[in-house]
Amino acid sequence: MAEDLTIIRGSKEEQYLALIPQIKALIEGETDLVANLANITGALKEQFGWFWVGFYLVKGEQLVLGPFQGPVACTRINKGRGVCGTSWAKAETLIVPDVEKFPGHIACSSLSRSEIVVPLINNGTVWGVLDVDSELPDQFDETDKTHLEKIVSLIHN
Repeated sequence: MAEDLTIIRGSKEEQYLALIPQIKALIEGETDLVANLANITGALKEQFGWFWVGFYLVKGEQLVLGPFQGPVACTRINKGRGVCGTSWAKAETLIVPDVEKFPGHIACSSLSRSEIVVPLINNGTVWGVLDVDSELPDQFDETDKTHLEKIVSLIHN
């Protein structure tokens, strides 16, 4: 198990390509879901310096806050509500360049300007989402989508 994280600079693509093997090493052999989610959020926050990185887990008909890095956050989100709830309902990654323009956006922090939410899917069922917020508008793109989807595919619940 790796316990150090090597932060690299360079293009977004280069950063992900260096980070993904490190995340694999962090979670390889660890069976505790919370520990793995916590290390993934820490690795992403350290590498990219985003405003907020965290997981919400499906509990009944709501998403409930899981491990995260950043300021305090909304604790529960209903299915279909906000970016996270919509990603859950649609079972697809959502990239929101300007959260102010997203219908029904839930403002856990007024400092958040853009967001990407990636669903965690097992056997066709969404069991959680990875939520990443930035203080900058238009922060996320297809590169983030591709690599964050790879990262969440490493997680086993």
